[in-house]
Amino acid sequence: MRVIWALHSEDVGLSGPKYHGINRGRKSLRFLNPGASTNIPPETATFDLRNINVPVPDKDTTYWCQMFKMPEVQKKHHIIRIEPLIQKGHENLVHHILLYQCDSSLNDSELDMGHECFHPNMPDSFTTCETVIFAWAIGGEGFTYPVHVGMSIGTEVDPVYVLMEVHFDNPALQTEVVDSSGLRLYYTPRLRTYDAGVIETGVWVSLYHMLPPGLQEYITEGHCTQECLQESLDSEMPGGVLVFAVLLHAHLAGRSIKTRHFREQVELPPLASDDQFDFNFQEFQPLSPERLILPGDSLITECIYNTKDRQNMTWGGLSTRDEMCLSYLLYYPRVNLARCESIPEITGQLKFIGVKRIQSPLTTWPFVIKSPKRYSNLSFTEAMDKFRWTRKRAKAFNEVVLNLPINVRCSKIGLDEWSVQGMIVAPPKPRSVRPPPAGVCTKGSASQCHCTISYILAAALMLLMHIHIQL
Repeated sequence: MRVIWALHSEDVGLSGPKYHGINRGRKSLRFLNPGASTNIPPETATFDLRNINVPVPDKDTTYWCQMFKMPEVQKKHHIIRIEPLIQKGHENLVHHILLYQCDSSLNDSELDMGHECFHPNMPDSFTTCETVIFAWAIGGEGFTYPVHVGMSIGTEVDPVYVLMEVHFDNPALQTEVVDSSGLRLYYTPRLRTYDAGVIETGVWVSLYHMLPPGLQEYITEGHCTQECLQESLDSEMPGGVLVFAVLLHAHLAGRSIKTRHFREQVELPPLASDDQFDFNFQEFQPLSPERLILPGDSLITECIYNTKDRQNMTWGGLSTRDEMCLSYLLYYPRVNLARCESIPEITGQLKFIGVKRIQSPLTTWPFVIKSPKRYSNLSFTEAMDKFRWTRKRAKAFNEVVLNLPINVRCSKIGLDEWSVQGMIVAPPKPRSVRPPPAGVCTKGSASQCHCTISYILAAALMLLMHIHIQL
């Protein structure tokens, strides 16, 4: 929820409250989520992954990548906490930081290589870094792993070289900006019971993910299919894995995100949801209780966007003016699954605007339309923008896309893929929805929500008192 606060440094007198002046603000908070302890046990060491004086280009979006080496330890250790090191004054410049595991056969000569990511001239070694092992996004704080879980380092399957990807969001096109942000990792020889892993789920980041302009509400679904979870979990962990935290991620058009969970076509309570998504407040939501994902289950990351004030199509992409729809799942025990995503088939989307024939073979990107004549020799992105979108047409397009076949993305740690990668399947149709457990607030359940609202108000008052004490 969003809290709006204002206070004065003096208590209210007989004449009533005084004007608060500049002592006011607003902040998104998550009152009811279980918080993880930040207590760090003895024998805990730290190491920093930090860029050094990176010149931030005067352009809207920059992804900067830097290779690092994990600490050389003589035996297995666990990373138990990761926190952002955002350079002071750059809180709105650094949009997110992702940490990827790279090929362990690289050598230390790669460590001096910092370069713009996704660039034709970036080092070849960067392309070996495909597996996300941690994610932080704007507004988030540090994350402490549960006492029974840690990120493993020091064994032959653990990361040796990692790539830190920093997304700089610079819509004002600031010049002469130099950044030294990064991450601090806490690690210990006191091993926890389980090794943690990360699964990226949702919509594969692609131009095939497209949102028409002018809609108050447009729904996107990214599928982690039962085919992918069946094959990957059956081979290593037939008893399933337990998810203990979820990070929901979208960009500026995002209004609501939910990670839905299905078993045998019955919808279970969501793993995580945020009905008031705030672009400037994205952090891992710890789950209590932890949630079991079994072979054959499926997940849908559902994103609702608002494009009412936009004049052109919004595309899946890297800029904050583009869009994403992702869930990052922290889970244990670790298995060989890195991405479980989908993208809707492009042919059905193009058919909606009347496209009959495309370039063949595909020699350019975005590929070119050949017929009908009104789109001839336009790229498919230009054709989509040329189409005369109305609110009615955009809503009809949304309904079409939600029912299109999907392309399955199911990748292992590293560059390998599960056999279901690239399969075309129909989106699942749930048979029923399991009701939420007793005590969970639902619409129209005022009595159940009374204690929750009271708790929120009390927490808000405690926040104001904390701010007052600091003043």
